[in-house]
Amino acid sequence: MPNFQFQSLTTSGESRSGVLTASDRADAVRLLMRRGETAVQLLREGEQAKSPKRNRATQFRASKSSIQKPSPAITLRRTKRPTVRRTEMANLIRELATAIEAGLPLMQSLRIVRKQASGNAMPVILDHLIERVEAGDPLHTAARDYGPPFDDMIVGMLRAADASGRMSEVLHQLADLLERSVELRREVMGATIYPMIVAVLIAISATILVTVLVPRLIEPLKDQIRIPWPTQVLLNVASFLSAFWLPSLIGIGALWFAWRWWVNIPVNRFRFDLALLRTPVLGRLLRDVAVARFTRTLGTLSSSGLSILESLKITNATLGNTALMQAIEDVQDKVTAGKSLAEPLEQSGLFPPLLIQVINLGERSGKLDQMLMHAATAFDRQVNVSIQLFTKMLPPLLLIVMALLGGFVLAAIILPLLELQSMVG
Repeated sequence: MPNFQFQSLTTSGESRSGVLTASDRADAVRLLMRRGETAVQLLREGEQAKSPKRNRATQFRASKSSIQKPSPAITLRRTKRPTVRRTEMANLIRELATAIEAGLPLMQSLRIVRKQASGNAMPVILDHLIERVEAGDPLHTAARDYGPPFDDMIVGMLRAADASGRMSEVLHQLADLLERSVELRREVMGATIYPMIVAVLIAISATILVTVLVPRLIEPLKDQIRIPWPTQVLLNVASFLSAFWLPSLIGIGALWFAWRWWVNIPVNRFRFDLALLRTPVLGRLLRDVAVARFTRTLGTLSSSGLSILESLKITNATLGNTALMQAIEDVQDKVTAGKSLAEPLEQSGLFPPLLIQVINLGERSGKLDQMLMHAATAFDRQVNVSIQLFTKMLPPLLLIVMALLGGFVLAAIILPLLELQSMVG
């Protein structure tokens, strides 16, 4: 039987390495599991002895051919892999962390969670993870190879969990982070649903008034009185919509697609997102939401053992605003050059002073992760305040718009009637 060189982690987080004899790779993983160890790396001795004899050109050709010519079966599986929502992923991570915290090895924990899995997607995801981990791959590698719903943040946290030996603790932190992101998204959606309903009602009311009510009231009076300009404007709009409603719909669709094309250009997207951040009410809400997510994610990643540069790279993908993402990329470059984290954040002008002060104190005290987690709680409260301010200010603004529109339509109706009354009198 062949020998395998292994690196493993015990349930207490201790790293071990050595050589064991097994019939195949899966048998080696099972032997390690019986000893209460989780395989981190597993290499057949013969394979390791042959790899140095291959020159770089041979390795490059082999890797290139494997990348350029994937088998159709693998491609088919990748395109049809199901995914799950953020809430289901948080529950999966939480259950896995609880099982590992109870003292079970990783493989056994995955199998227990698999037995309780329901739906169509979750069993497929867990089967993939079990197959890859049983073959000797780390958990983060199996998650990364699966693709969505495992994004960069989740893969980075899983990599930190494998490397730090604090698997259950880091997984609990990841579950908390996912649950908070879901709660934040629900709060924002709940804050915008009422204004969206009001806006839709305003649009429907304006369309009915302009196309149906005003023409029926004013058309009989056109030959008897002088039509005021507000009435004439509404009549022109109504006649245009009646005659060209289909081209109007096509034009609106074309404008929408043109807008999508324009905003997908990186420079235009940067300008648009920067303009959003500078909008009085909406900009503050967007910035507070992004900063709260940034602070909590960065604190969680850095506390799990990842370097600050790697944590920034992973956190950058979660911001959702290209202006903020560009600022974080500039911060990464300056931190790589040896500068502190707080200075380039302050120079960007897009982050609140409280975050700059917290990061500055955290870097000087050596407790950056703890300071970030405390600041994340404060920013979560600030998000709630911003959401309340947004929900209180937007409906009155929409009502003002509706009142102006209704006043214009009312004037277009009353002015011809007053003109008719003066003629009769």
